[in-house]
Amino acid sequence: MTDQTPMKTSARSGGRNARRAARAAPLDAATRPIRAGMEGGRYKPLTGADVLKIHEAALEALETIGLADAPASGVEILTGAGAILGDDGRIRFPRPLVEDMLAKAAKTITLFGREPQYDMQLEGARVHYGTAGAAVNMVEPDGRSYRHSTVQDLHDAARIAHALDNVHFVQRPMVCRDITDNREMDLNTIYACCSGTSKHVGTSFTEPAFVPDAFEMLHLIAGGESNWRARPFVSNSNCFVVPPMKFATEACEVMEACIKGGMPVLLLSAGMAGATAPSTIAGAIVQATAECLAGIVYVNAIAPGHPAIFGTWPFGLDLRTGAMTVGSGEQALLSAGCAQMHKFYGLPGGAAGGASDSKLPDMQAGWEQMCSNVMAGLAGCNMVYEAAGMHASLLGFCHESLILADDIIGQAQRCVRGIEVDDTTLALDQMREVCLGGPGHYLGTECTLSRMQTDHVYPTLGDRTSPKEWVEKDKPDLVEKATARKLDILSRRAPSAFDPATDAAIRARFAIHLNT
Repeated sequence: MTDQTPMKTSARSGGRNARRAARAAPLDAATRPIRAGMEGGRYKPLTGADVLKIHEAALEALETIGLADAPASGVEILTGAGAILGDDGRIRFPRPLVEDMLAKAAKTITLFGREPQYDMQLEGARVHYGTAGAAVNMVEPDGRSYRHSTVQDLHDAARIAHALDNVHFVQRPMVCRDITDNREMDLNTIYACCSGTSKHVGTSFTEPAFVPDAFEMLHLIAGGESNWRARPFVSNSNCFVVPPMKFATEACEVMEACIKGGMPVLLLSAGMAGATAPSTIAGAIVQATAECLAGIVYVNAIAPGHPAIFGTWPFGLDLRTGAMTVGSGEQALLSAGCAQMHKFYGLPGGAAGGASDSKLPDMQAGWEQMCSNVMAGLAGCNMVYEAAGMHASLLGFCHESLILADDIIGQAQRCVRGIEVDDTTLALDQMREVCLGGPGHYLGTECTLSRMQTDHVYPTLGDRTSPKEWVEKDKPDLVEKATARKLDILSRRAPSAFDPATDAAIRARFAIHLNT
């Protein structure tokens, strides 16, 4: 027995080492336990009757209240489709008009990446997570400080997001405050994002006059207008309404220009419950739904079936102070309820989730980011925006928090995947094998080892060691680990960087502020 013991230990050790090496290798798409576009929709905070009541209230609001301040072009488009311009200047939407445009609206949308592997199919309850927002500050965990965000910060955020498996798209999360000219800022935003990632990019425009220049740049990146129109890899995040129930004149003109140029649009209604939307969760959802239905009419009156995302983004408000509460339970319910309305209409939709009111990547940020990311995903929200990196009620963005969110979203996606119940997962055969003359435990059994990668999600940076192991590893800090990964990602050449000829053509035509 003594002679055999070393041989037995060596064999076990070798097998364990081989398994550890296999687990450390990246998983292929077929093996990963989570992936973009998994089906959610199991969580329904609204009953079927609730959904119908919200729908009826939204239609009544459109028929009797309507929306003010449409641009002249919008008045012509909407009244030409059957909307009614009142003496008070408000445009009202008869129920048959809304129903007609809902029938014409795109029910399935593909948001393209610059590389096909990053394409996202938006339909049903397929869930995707990504960045978004317009933060004006960068959060620096080292020093616990805030500073103005720059175009370099935006580019770095896109590069980091590109390296994160669970961040599926990059909508511009911050403003380039080092660029004072709005036209140059809009164009540099596109450049910084698209040269940092090949995933789908979302952006906005300050004025409609800037849109033609943006398309010129995008055609250069795509290799021609026909290539761009075949696979538009940038969408327009468009705040076409100013809640409550008013059109945003210039944003509507931007939307019209983007539609003509073949760009998908996010119809974004971002009222604040208690300020620019009703204080009740149901009322805020009604108003956001009504405003986005008006957007659906607008878009489909221009181009029936144009890709448009139903972007109900009502935000919570702390009624004691007037501060936003994007990390609250109320926010999570708002977004989950909106996801149900998207499904009711059969439209691709998006809502906010994963943002925090905390100023730093701390425990408060963790619980707030997880709460709304999980609930929006479980409710089947197609696009969960602001899911990574956002702090201080949307005023700050943090690269380290973006990296940490990859683990948060990973666990959220595992919740979205749910529980598979079949003959294999019920595991009666395993129970018989283990309990009737077997080892009495499931550690190391063939089934446990064969499913450990496909059934379980393991954190990249999260620490599951024992206190003893933690001390032996010199007490690693989570934020410091995220900083180290950030530096590692940014030390390499950006994989989505433009080829030299394309980059030179863009720089010759536009004032690009990023260094080569």
